This record gives sequence, C-alpha cells and structure tokens, in this order.
Amino acid sequence: MFMNDQTIEQYVRQFRGLRTAPQFGGAPHKPVLLLAVIKGIEAGEINTCRIFITPGLVIGFREIWDQMVTTPHKPKFSLPFFHLRSEPFWRLVCKPGCELPRTSSNSINSFGALDASVEYAEIDERLFLLLSDPVSREVLRQELKSRYFPDTGKVAQPYTLIEDLQRQMLNDDPETYRKRIEEIEKSNPENEAEEELLVRSALFKREIPRIYNYQCAVSGMRVITSTNSPTSAQMVDACHIKPFADFKDDTIGNGLSLSPNLHRAFDRGLITINDDFVVRVSPAVIETDSPYSLRQFEGKQICLPEDPKHYPLVQNLVWHRKERWLV
Repeated sequence: MFMNDQTIEQYVRQFRGLRTAPQFGGAPHKPVLLLAVIKGIEAGEINTCRIFITPGLVIGFREIWDQMVTTPHKPKFSLPFFHLRSEPFWRLVCKPGCELPRTSSNSINSFGALDASVEYAEIDERLFLLLSDPVSREVLRQELKSRYFPDTGKVAQPYTLIEDLQRQMLNDDPETYRKRIEEIEKSNPENEAEEELLVRSALFKREIPRIYNYQCAVSGMRVITSTNSPTSAQMVDACHIKPFADFKDDTIGNGLSLSPNLHRAFDRGLITINDDFVVRVSPAVIETDSPYSLRQFEGKQICLPEDPKHYPLVQNLVWHRKERWLV
C-alpha cells in the first residue's frame, strides 16, 4: 500500500492529540504503550495489525515506563490497553461471549478483567504499515517522545524494575523470592499487586526460553525465522517445575523451556527429569507407535543452559518426581 505524507501527518496529529487524564501534567500511559508497540513491531514480535497481550509487550511497556516517566503515575498496563479505544486508530476485540467490563467511572479495574474479556486490540492497517517502515516508524516514535517526554534524558535513572527483577530471578534462592512475593501481596492493593505479579510472570516467560536459547530442553526443537528476533517464532514455553500458585517461585532454577505438548506432559506427570538431568517417562503411559510418542525421550539427556548457575535446581526435580510423576 502506498503511503504519502498526508497519511503520515494524519497519524502524527493523532499521536500528538492523545486523550490523556490531566493529573500530574498528563497521564503517560498511552504514549508509553504505543512506544512499546512500536518496539515490538521493530523487533518482529508484532507482525500484524492485531496487538495481543504478550510477555514481550508487557515487559516492553514497563521498560519504557522506567526509562521515560518521571511523574508519580502508577505503571498500570491495563489502563492504556483499555483506554486507547478512545483513539480513532485502536479498537478492542472481545473474546467470544464476553463483553467489555467497565467500572462506574467507565474504566477497567484490573489486568485480570481485561485479560479475561479482551482477545486483542487492532490498529489501522495503514498505521501498521507505517510502523513497519523504518523511516515513518522513527517519525512517529520521535513525535511521541518529543510531545510527551521532552525532559527524558535530563534525569538519570539509577536502575529499572526489569533489571532489578532479572537480578532477583537469577540470584535469589527460592525462599527469599517467595518472601518477596508474599510481601508484595500483603502490602499492596489487590489490583496493584496483580500488575506487579504480571510483570514478574511476563519476565519469567521471556527469560526461561532465552536462557535455553529458545530450545525445548527435552526434544531439542528450536524454530527460527529470517526476522531479527528469535521470539517472533518462539515455539517453547517457560514451564514452572514447582507450581507458582503453590510456591511463589519464579527463580531460574524453577524453570524449564519446553514445547507446549511436553510442557503439558511434564505438568501432568507423564514425564519427569532425574538428578542427572535425564528424562524419565512414566510407566503409566501407554502409547501407539508414533513419531510424536513420549517414550522416545526415555533416557535422553536434556538440553541445559550454557551457564551451570541456570540449571534446574535438583531439589525442584526431586519434588516433581515425588509429587507429580505417575508411577
């Protein structure tokens, strides 16, 4: 589709005139989310007009927030994803049978309410094509930065939340990490605690595949494309060895990178891993001959991260064999 200067100017005007709440000089949520979307398109992680709520987008929002925002606003991802619907280029598509939940003030009260009801947001095709082009993308990005964050760079940011959470996931022991989560849940309102746990969950989902080089630890499957981002074709999940709901543990030693079918098999105890990082298949599994059988992985050494510090904790594997493996 041919794009002319008038088309670019149309979206420049719309980006310049975003409807934002007036508190503290204007809420930064919408421009931060749009910058995160631009970053996702540039990285090849967003490749259609449909904007899904993904770990990459959630983390991108928080990284940009920490870099750009100096006002006392709360970094709530759900607010701009919901309220951008008031802009002419952003539409929300609900999940089948769901309606858009709204508070008495015509807002959204939590990320959970948003995620439960909204399938994705959709932007104009013309806008997506502009953001897919490096030149016009940079014009629109700089418009957002200069209009809403003119003083960014004048204030030194000592650290970002994402960097801090990465250190916790890499360096905390499970008990220390669990206490952090319990303190967050105890000392914050429910919706604010939900947003922080969302960021942590998104980071776990991003970091575990990265540490395993986007490869399934059991099957060795790794899919790549010609794009500049391995996450654009990511075919593996971040799997908790011990369930987060019970143990509040997002540390690296409680994670495995598994393809979706093997993730499900691991969660259901159909496969497990011994202390030498060798796969065991449950004797309860009965299969027909198939190239997709679980039995083919019996006795296979799993693929491990490059750094031994990132290996699964043996104590977690022991727990899984005791509590989940079907014998």
